[in-house]
Amino acid sequence: MKLLFKEDLLPSRGDIRLFSLGPIAVISILLSFSVSPFSYRLVLANLSIGVFLWIAVSSIVPLGLLMSGYGSNKKYSFLGGLRAPAQSISYEIPLTPCVFSISLRAIRLDMSCYLFLLFLGKKGVKCIEICFWSYNLWCQPIGFMVFLISSLAECERLPFDLLEAEEELVAGYQTEYSGIKFGLFYVASYLNLLVSSLFVTVLYLGGWNFSIPFLFLPNFLGINELSGVFKTTIGILITLAKAYLFLFISITTRWTLPRMRMDQLLNFGWKFLLPISLGNLLLTTSSQLLSL
Repeated sequence: MKLLFKEDLLPSRGDIRLFSLGPIAVISILLSFSVSPFSYRLVLANLSIGVFLWIAVSSIVPLGLLMSGYGSNKKYSFLGGLRAPAQSISYEIPLTPCVFSISLRAIRLDMSCYLFLLFLGKKGVKCIEICFWSYNLWCQPIGFMVFLISSLAECERLPFDLLEAEEELVAGYQTEYSGIKFGLFYVASYLNLLVSSLFVTVLYLGGWNFSIPFLFLPNFLGINELSGVFKTTIGILITLAKAYLFLFISITTRWTLPRMRMDQLLNFGWKFLLPISLGNLLLTTSSQLLSL
């Protein structure tokens, strides 16, 4: 609220249009909430493209950062803006094959179907809800690690915060911003972290599913166990609890890991994570073909 009443300063020699459009383009991450389910059938837009909308929207954010850095017409801001698309491309490409690997096991590409298993029986295709040992975390452990690291890089968290490294670039692309525009960058950063944690929860941690039945809660509260409101509420709480586990991981990495150099960051994405994610996709495709 304090930033709303701060003065909005503009660079005297910068491109005012690009400088003003940058923070607005970054807020496009809000579109990702429309396809993120919090419980069974509790999703704003159950689109057929599902998680790929999040990947597409994440590609827009670096363009906004590049416009912000270029529009500021300052060397530190421009360097921070140039690092944004380089880092995004380097870690978005390894992330996508991990999503493909999970999509091969799903029926459709909307987010609800990532929480079900597909079986081919005598009477056709059967779909059952997954249990704890059927989570994609156990079926795709390599993909989970690559997805986790790539998501942290997409969110620009340490050790991947080279876009705004204080020791090198003062504040990166945010150097010339003030007021509400400066606040929009931080709002978008934390929203992106929350969206990433929700997608990790749905894709790998079973979403709203939980193996321990809540047998004592309905009797204790005096409600029907099969009540739709009860199941939806419990599903939302379980989803948020698992999402906060990912947030805790991002906080602990900020405390423990040092910042990488730019060449190390790019080499780690292209030469290490990308071959692993492609190999994981190849193994998943082979296993799916052999199981037919």
